[in-house]
Amino acid sequence: MGNHDTIELLKECDSGSKMAVSSIDEVLDKVESSELRNLLTESREHHSKLGNDLHAILNEYGIESKDPNPMAKGMAWMKTNVKIGMHEGDETIADLMTEGCDMGVRSLNKYLNQYKTADNKAKDICNRLISIEEELDKKLRKFL
Repeated sequence: MGNHDTIELLKECDSGSKMAVSSIDEVLDKVESSELRNLLTESREHHSKLGNDLHAILNEYGIESKDPNPMAKGMAWMKTNVKIGMHEGDETIADLMTEGCDMGVRSLNKYLNQYKTADNKAKDICNRLISIEEELDKKLRKFL
């Protein structure tokens, strides 16, 4: 079994990847541009694959995966639906997604700093998730 920091970092990454998939699922059917839809679908697949990897590692340690905080998930759902209800369109969706990416990157970096003694495998997965978020953020800019 991994040390406490390793387990906690993996659980936070697992929760973050699930939050990302959920957020993308929430907006995907509202996207107008096929280019944006393809970008979000590809990112969803990257998040989902990394989530599956995280789940497998957590299973190896005998640890249950972590779902996103229900309050955070509910607030994100409400914000998404209110913003899209007020201003439909790809620009609004790109704005929401970039905000989510920024929040994800900040949170993941905070967890990397908080769980300093996590093993390199956990840190590597966390950095991979940060890279996925940063790449999506960069590619979304053209839709803002």
